[in-house]
Amino acid sequence: MRIEIVAVGTELLLGQIADTNSKWLGEHLAAIGAASHFHQAVGDNHERIVLAFRTALARSDGIIVCGGLGPTHDDITRDAIAEVMNVSLHRSEPVVEKIRTMFTSRGREMPDSNLRQADVPEGATVIPQTKGTAPGLICPVGHKVIYAVPGVPYEMSDMFDRGIAPDLQRRMAARGDTSGVIASRVIRTWGMSESGLTETLAGHIDGLDAAPGSMPHGTDRSSGAATVAFLASGIEGIKVRVTVRAEDDRAAADLLDAEEAEIRSILNATAGDVVFGIDDEAIEDAVARTLAVDGLTLGLAESLTGGLAASRLVNVPGASRWFRGSVVSYASEVKFSVLGVPEGPVVSEEAARAMADGARRVLASDVGLSITGVAGPDTQDDQPPGAVFVGLARAGHETVSFGFNVPGDRDRVRQYATIAALDLLRRTLGGATQD
Repeated sequence: MRIEIVAVGTELLLGQIADTNSKWLGEHLAAIGAASHFHQAVGDNHERIVLAFRTALARSDGIIVCGGLGPTHDDITRDAIAEVMNVSLHRSEPVVEKIRTMFTSRGREMPDSNLRQADVPEGATVIPQTKGTAPGLICPVGHKVIYAVPGVPYEMSDMFDRGIAPDLQRRMAARGDTSGVIASRVIRTWGMSESGLTETLAGHIDGLDAAPGSMPHGTDRSSGAATVAFLASGIEGIKVRVTVRAEDDRAAADLLDAEEAEIRSILNATAGDVVFGIDDEAIEDAVARTLAVDGLTLGLAESLTGGLAASRLVNVPGASRWFRGSVVSYASEVKFSVLGVPEGPVVSEEAARAMADGARRVLASDVGLSITGVAGPDTQDDQPPGAVFVGLARAGHETVSFGFNVPGDRDRVRQYATIAALDLLRRTLGGATQD
């Protein structure tokens, strides 16, 4: 079944709140094998909500509506659904009593405005409320359906699990829709452009598109097929999303494992170790794993990044086992007096190496990583804004440095420099471990 998500609320269009509900619903619809090809957001306007519903029903088998079920004058989702169903609203006394009881249990009297939340379109079924005052609705429209749930995320997710998912699965079974599950995995990369990744994986993607029984790339596929998409994620690199359809979770996991292995192999052969994580794994998680392989500790010396690298590393649970700390040597005098950097330019490969050595010494760590550079807008030490130098010191190895340029304003330069430095650390230590 194709299910469209419609988020109702002018605050969404104004950017005052983020629409996390649609993301959550998309993931959970895929888990039960329901496709979601379109998402809409519409403001609190009756005519536009009705248009959004009719548009969605014209191209999908059902709708999940989030929001507009509250007690105020601009909560008009129920009215719009009734118009689309061409029925009237009736007040459900059991729902009224449920709302009244919820207020009484909190020692409060129910305002009359909450009575509106008990209005139900003729022919609709109520999803009882357990966490708030607004019930959900299951509203048949011919052979299609509109589900309506509150916009409050924890109320929405509760009603999806109790009411929407079971009803959807019954409808899918009645239609003979046994498409199984849709599952995705995100392969996270750093160091390649989106176009570079696309070109590198083009042959593999073309092979998927040409697989027997497959459909055009980007559309639904038969069981066992996969699609690949690229998601540019700014300072977090480029994500490669692999999506499969399979009979069950185990089969989907096997397909995803095979696709991940193939994509890693292609990228490793042509671009090196650009994959640093899977799904929600961040660069700091990759650094933690790499250090743990040989039981190494890390100390930082940060200038340009002003503590951003340390802040990311301490996000990892158990970081105190391998992270010794960071010397934020923003002023040149601190580099000279604390880290032992020789007097002279502080934005250079030489200064980066001295900072890394100083971090190892001062923090008594196995590995020292340093970051220096120019955030802008002015030049420094004859280096332009965006110039970054990273130093890496390790016991038993010659201290090395890397220089590169990153784009953007002050904040983006600092953010890019942080993840680039951590990725250089991951790759260098990982290569040494593999050797």
